[in-house]
Amino acid sequence: MKKYFKLGLLLFAVLLTQKAMATMEPEFSSPIEGRWDLTVNMGEGRIAASWLEVRISGIKTLMGTFVGDGGSARPVAQVFFKEGKVSFHIPTQWDMSDKEMFFDAELKDDKLVGTILTPTGKTYTISGVRAPRLISDKIPVWGKPIYLFNGKNLDGWQALGKTNQWIVENGVLKSPRSGANFRTIKTFEDFKLHIEFRYPKESNSGVYLRGRYEVQVEDSKGKEPHSIYLGGVYGFIDPLFMMAKEAGEWQSFDITLVGRIVTVVVNGKTVIHQQQIPGITGGALDSNEGEPGPIMIQGDHGPVEYRNIIITPAK
Repeated sequence: MKKYFKLGLLLFAVLLTQKAMATMEPEFSSPIEGRWDLTVNMGEGRIAASWLEVRISGIKTLMGTFVGDGGSARPVAQVFFKEGKVSFHIPTQWDMSDKEMFFDAELKDDKLVGTILTPTGKTYTISGVRAPRLISDKIPVWGKPIYLFNGKNLDGWQALGKTNQWIVENGVLKSPRSGANFRTIKTFEDFKLHIEFRYPKESNSGVYLRGRYEVQVEDSKGKEPHSIYLGGVYGFIDPLFMMAKEAGEWQSFDITLVGRIVTVVVNGKTVIHQQQIPGITGGALDSNEGEPGPIMIQGDHGPVEYRNIIITPAK
């Protein structure tokens, strides 16, 4: 009798479990989920790059990460999506204002169209497409190294601004003061890059891979590893170690970028190993992640010097 009683209890428990599972909420998904490459029309012919990622949190709350035309990736506590309309707001980062930024767009035909209201009260139009995955299991075959800087003049480079402060002295590419960013005329897909740099105390620069992903160059000796300090992918990936030397010393990056998978070696030490870069960083040339892009050097944050800039593209 006890045997049948226990069997009955077991069957009852199974039936209760099945009923509970049947009444559970179905798995939630939303068409706005994913990564979005955004283009911001700032008027008067000015175009800026931006980026958004939307993810599910818990049962059905949407959260996100946003990159504006400058600054770092910022968390979005909640993204609202209903009847094709997406919106969120986040506190200011670098704007001198107490107001928030408001994002409003419509999802139609798997594209985003809308506006951004900045903390300074300006409204810009935006458009967005899904970011490409850029992940491949193919092992690249490397071509021949190319010297991007010839040590004599600025051939092969272009300043991104009205005034070009970049000069060449004694085989060194120098930006003696804040001014224009500097890019290669040639563009690249997958590559290995060797580049050496030197900065004075408290100065700041950066090396943009394909013009879209900044590896930070900054006077960072003695600081804890952080994505906004030397060797980090700005706002996204922290370096494992802080390998910064004293300001005024020559230092080096050896960077491998395949799709959106990056490895960064700083002064001979691997600080990022085959990590995925989620999206563009602030200050990117554009948000066209599926296209080749240049090597760009930041020149608007202080004096800096570069030399021995060698790229090895994949065939």
